[in-house]
Amino acid sequence: MKIAIFGRLTENTDIGILRTFFAYLQERRISYAVYAPYARQLYKVAEVLRSYLTSGLFEEVSAVKAAKFVYSFGGDGTMLETIRMIGRLGKPILGVNFGRLGYLTTTTQRELIPVTNSLLKDAYMIDERSLLSVVSEPSGLFGSENYGVNDLTVHKSKTNEMITIHTYINGEFLNSYWGDGLIVSTPTGSTAYNLSCGGPIMFPNSSTFVITPVAPHSLTVRPVIIPDDWVVTFVVESRSGEAMVALDTRTELVKATTAIAVKRADFKVRLLRMPTTKYVENLRRSLMWGEDSRN
Repeated sequence: MKIAIFGRLTENTDIGILRTFFAYLQERRISYAVYAPYARQLYKVAEVLRSYLTSGLFEEVSAVKAAKFVYSFGGDGTMLETIRMIGRLGKPILGVNFGRLGYLTTTTQRELIPVTNSLLKDAYMIDERSLLSVVSEPSGLFGSENYGVNDLTVHKSKTNEMITIHTYINGEFLNSYWGDGLIVSTPTGSTAYNLSCGGPIMFPNSSTFVITPVAPHSLTVRPVIIPDDWVVTFVVESRSGEAMVALDTRTELVKATTAIAVKRADFKVRLLRMPTTKYVENLRRSLMWGEDSRN
């Protein structure tokens, strides 16, 4: 078995655990390759890891093709970046929480060795998550990586203005949203920016998108859930003549005249989890439902 490791150094990274994990991989003769920028981050803070990271480094994502599994060491931001880089390769991704909340991750750094043992025994589950993709005119918005697992947001570019976003679904006019912006979220992204703006939580296999306004001028405007095989298009008006478009962790400043369409991507991302890890349990734990700070 070969694994590829993406990652980002965080303040919660336990160097001792990493050292033990790499020693375990070598002892079990598990082949591994580490993303070179991550390895360089580790060099700077832990010379003791250098002997484990002297070979098998890679810069190009194409090197991941030989791996059976991809590990993502970090928080949710690292996980989003890993998904973007892996793209259409279809490799199962294990999110390992080295950050804080770690909602997208399914295991902790302390569980690295037990979880890897489970993968060796084929004792794991794979969840397929839908993505959204963005098409624009003029073309080229977000280049060849014009897909995201969480959401797309059209937002005002200046703090002292509101924008109007004329929105259509399958070519039929839905509404003109006047406010700070508009979010189109996948079920996976429904617990991210969408939730902060009052949008609903959607289960990962619900095959839906949600359109959620950001600080709308009209209080009667509410989120709308639609099937994810529908196409959402926008026409933007702003005094500055610009708008900010965000796709997961990436942002681009575009002219307001840019035509933008959002649709379901033609591939899915595959996320690894252990059979004992349940979505509802993770949801309840991450959102701290039922907890009372007074107790």
